[in-house]
Amino acid sequence: MRWYLLIVVAFGAMASMLNRAPGGHTISNQVIMTGPGAPRAADSSSSSSQSLNPLDNGVELKRDSNGYFYADVKINGAPLRMLVDTGATSIALSRNDAQMAGIATTIGMNDVVGEGADGAVRGQQVVLQSVTLGDKTAEGLPAVVLNSGGQSLLGQSFLSKFASVHIEGDRMVLR
Repeated sequence: MRWYLLIVVAFGAMASMLNRAPGGHTISNQVIMTGPGAPRAADSSSSSSQSLNPLDNGVELKRDSNGYFYADVKINGAPLRMLVDTGATSIALSRNDAQMAGIATTIGMNDVVGEGADGAVRGQQVVLQSVTLGDKTAEGLPAVVLNSGGQSLLGQSFLSKFASVHIEGDRMVLR
């Protein structure tokens, strides 16, 4: 029993030391932003789920009641509501959203374009003329049109065009 207690105390001491930076300062995962580029508090009277901060041209998205973040994006000039998926490599469009954006696809779309939790993802690879969110526009981005599924995803091929993507409580801030 004494050895067990000694081992527990030793592990606790080691864990405490690992959580300290050189010089004895505690390491924190908290991100604190100050200055004119810091995000401003969300206006609770606004019903819009995204807004622009004129000080830094950032885009602020509010968490939807279902727990996800959505963005009103223009793909090839067509307005689409997309789920922001920071874990997705690329942009993935539903058949309907691709049609709204004027993207022609083949009927079958049986090519394997990715791997999902349920296995192979089938669809068709395309190139988007333009993707716009806020004042950020990217051209010639690769994307996939999914054979099945109704929700389009905004992935890293576009999100990486921003200098930073931060989630702070119920807000996602893209700069």
